[in-house]
Amino acid sequence: MKSFLKDDKIALRALEPEDIDLLFEWENNEEIWTISHTTAPFSKHILALYIQDSVKDIYESKQLRLMITTNEGKTIGAIDLFDFDPFHLRVGIGILIHNQEDRSKGFASAALNLMIHYCFEKLNLHQIYANILTDNEHSIKLFLHAGFEITGTKRDWIRNGRIWQNEYLMQLIMC
Repeated sequence: MKSFLKDDKIALRALEPEDIDLLFEWENNEEIWTISHTTAPFSKHILALYIQDSVKDIYESKQLRLMITTNEGKTIGAIDLFDFDPFHLRVGIGILIHNQEDRSKGFASAALNLMIHYCFEKLNLHQIYANILTDNEHSIKLFLHAGFEITGTKRDWIRNGRIWQNEYLMQLIMC
């Protein structure tokens, strides 16, 4: 029987209290603050509350974060559903493979495909969308390969220091 949250490469799992050190490192990495829309560091206390709150159902919290773990047991990233809208049957998605040495190995693609399947088959959604900076070639390629289409460009959408960056709206719609 095929699992919705596991394949031959990775597994998606719920947050655990032991993840706090990884989350603290990842959320406080200023290099990714632009794509995560973060403007200030997170304390371990706030992250502990977030982990504690993560037991809520997606219908209650309107979001879901799952950790991406290799089948060897190494946690390498996270995949998030956000802005869950059960009336309009849509959700936003974001993904992070944190360390450079874990990228370009198919982990992000595997995680994205599992989450797409979960969204359409378990949550019965109509569409999934992603917001991706127009210069993020790796993410654009990842989402295009998964079937997403670029449906719009938000001009000067993200401020990164003194410069403005454009962002694509990418959508995957279940027909």
